[in-house]
Amino acid sequence: MSENRVRGYFGVGVEGISKPMNVGAIMRTAHAFEASFVFTIGAVYSKREGGRSDTSDALEHLPLHEYDGLDNFALPRGCDLVGVELTDDAVDLPSFRHPQQAAYVLGPERGSLSPELADLCAHVVKIPTRFCVNVGVAAAIVMYDRTLTLGRYPARPLMPGGPLKALSDHVHGGPIIRSQKLS
Repeated sequence: MSENRVRGYFGVGVEGISKPMNVGAIMRTAHAFEASFVFTIGAVYSKREGGRSDTSDALEHLPLHEYDGLDNFALPRGCDLVGVELTDDAVDLPSFRHPQQAAYVLGPERGSLSPELADLCAHVVKIPTRFCVNVGVAAAIVMYDRTLTLGRYPARPLMPGGPLKALSDHVHGGPIIRSQKLS
């Protein structure tokens, strides 16, 4: 995947989740998609329980930030918080342009993002499904969509099958000198 690496970074997190196995699955998927960090808000992660679904031992490879609540929740400067929620006013994920620096947050099982956290989101996206999917599956879909849309992949062919030819290597251009007119 390194040849298709995306500039920027992303993290993924959950609010109020109650099942450590779901957190473990999200962490394993985040590790696979080369996330920069994982976070929880108002949830307790037990490595013993969650580790049963995190077979990649993601905690050894990426940081887990655990927040008791929104009072101490913080993201890196310039990082956009993107809520993933099945609401009428959310943007359909296939139509969404992912920020270069983003943290995606999902709500608890059988629940939604708190209104306070939803208000902190720069964007809210939804996966266009008839009903909610498992939170770990939803996180995987969002990370896959980010990789697909921001990665450097050949265009899909018109006929079934893979691309007919690979992308050529990226060529860096010369320096761009921008001058400002002083008034």
